[in-house]
Amino acid sequence: MEIRAVNDEYSVSGQISVEDLDEIKAMGFKSIVCHRPDHESPDQPEFSAIASRAAELGLDIRHIPVGPMGVTADAVRDMVDALDELPRPMLGYCRSGARSTNIYGQTQHLRG
Repeated sequence: MEIRAVNDEYSVSGQISVEDLDEIKAMGFKSIVCHRPDHESPDQPEFSAIASRAAELGLDIRHIPVGPMGVTADAVRDMVDALDELPRPMLGYCRSGARSTNIYGQTQHLRG
């Protein structure tokens, strides 16, 4: 797991595992947003498995999938809501971290 800070409140990562969540919590993250659709590849864990363990650890988590059509206006609005509603620091993840970085960038002009 390689976590890259975008700023003090938001970082991105490639795919995380259920086992990574204890370390993510220990690093001080308070919320997680998954930007990867389930079943994108056969080796990825289901969002529900990540969400279940995150809840056990007291981490807020949300699923805002960004699929093959790219970042949609609805996904950007959902991400704005997540940024407004969930505690930070926040970790966004997808397969490589690119979608999580991209969608965050698109929220910045909406959050002013």
